[in-house]
Amino acid sequence: MRITELLSAAEVTLDLGATNKAAVLQTLSGEGARRLGRPEGEILEALQARERLGSTALGRGVALPHARLEGEVSPIMLFARLRRPVDFEARDEEPVDLVILVLWPEASPEGFLPTLSETCRALREPQVLRRLRAAQSPEEVVALLARPTPEAAP
Repeated sequence: MRITELLSAAEVTLDLGATNKAAVLQTLSGEGARRLGRPEGEILEALQARERLGSTALGRGVALPHARLEGEVSPIMLFARLRRPVDFEARDEEPVDLVILVLWPEASPEGFLPTLSETCRALREPQVLRRLRAAQSPEEVVALLARPTPEAAP
């Protein structure tokens, strides 16, 4: 599934005021729960379980928290740009200010890893990160993330 199939302007937050990693995960869990009609605690626990395996911070100020959920759920993606960077336990020790959350149904694993991979490729380019940090609208964020990367282009 392509980023453009999962992310629209409605899934973008440009000024999230969370002040630490736990608050970021809590806030995004709440938003994911609202969109999926699932308990917030279930989503938060799935994200925390994944974080216990190792931080989902990718480096250069970006994190990609993700989890697979049991039951009938639609895959979702949420983007948040934080008002102030927070420690996300990144290997490069850079605080995180760009977060993309991916929630995926456990029963339908196809597409999960390709979606994570496409997202990582989109975030690899320094100019994309710079533009995401300066974006003035959710639509601008979606357009930046939807640009095909050299590996993804047909």
